[in-house]
Amino acid sequence: MKQTLRVIVGSKNPVKINAAKHVFSLYFPHHTIECKGEDAPSGVPDQPLGEDETRIGAENRVKYCQDHFDADFYTAMEGGAEQFSYGAATFAFVVIANKQQFSVGRSSNLPLPQPFYDALLAGKELGDVMDEAFNTVNIKQQGGAIGLLTNHLATRESTYVQALTLAMAPFSHPTLFNQ
Repeated sequence: MKQTLRVIVGSKNPVKINAAKHVFSLYFPHHTIECKGEDAPSGVPDQPLGEDETRIGAENRVKYCQDHFDADFYTAMEGGAEQFSYGAATFAFVVIANKQQFSVGRSSNLPLPQPFYDALLAGKELGDVMDEAFNTVNIKQQGGAIGLLTNHLATRESTYVQALTLAMAPFSHPTLFNQ
């Protein structure tokens, strides 16, 4: 009988839950992964701007889940955007924690058209900007801006999977990371 590993994701977005379940299944192949999404407040605007605001949103979601739910692992993914010196981009921060450790990871950047970023500065959410530009409905719970802007060669989920996979390193090698 496989041991069950309980994972709480600080969101009910199926893309985020599926990404977490996929990564924990890779790291714990001999366990049954029970991955549940919970509404967890980010404490930041719905559309975070800047790396700090985005990271803090993911951290806040994990801390909330740790305070309100019992699990083996807690994780959250927060998408944000920033105006870098080389252009506007969107990215995500991921946070993973258990009772002993806390790890922060970040996805790669997806370049954004300047008018899209300007719409975010004006108070819009990226999902809504994408839905308007590409005539889609609720793209943020599907392939996201990533899917649309890469012609579906990458997706929101594939980006979360990569960031979560990398952020799991401290849990695979706790003696190296806890010195």
